Amino acid sequence: MLKFTKDHEWLKIDGNVATVGITEYAASQLGDLVFVQLPEIGAKLDKGQEVAVVESVKAASDVFSPLAGEIVEINEAIVKDPSIVNSDPQNAGWFFKLMLADLESLGGLLDEADYKKLIG
Repeated sequence: MLKFTKDHEWLKIDGNVATVGITEYAASQLGDLVFVQLPEIGAKLDKGQEVAVVESVKAASDVFSPLAGEIVEINEAIVKDPSIVNSDPQNAGWFFKLMLADLESLGGLLDEADYKKLIG
């Protein structure tokens, strides 16, 4: 199941774990990424909490936790090579995996059709 946020993050839901990254739209708006800072494994997050930072040749931007939960895995590959996020944002460019605190909160996210309407 693929879901989206209004902050341009995508979530691929597998049971009670969500793989999270930024959308292709967000990656294109940021431009070439030169730096990615990810959270620590085990970090407990609230929905909307700043969780990661990306810097591009244009700007720095925060990535927010789309839901409450605990970080169970991070993608070290994008720390070593941030360009992966630009070349494959919704697959190899994932940021972290979040063990969800509450599956019912998925209802507040956008589906793909609604996200496409959002970005026009």
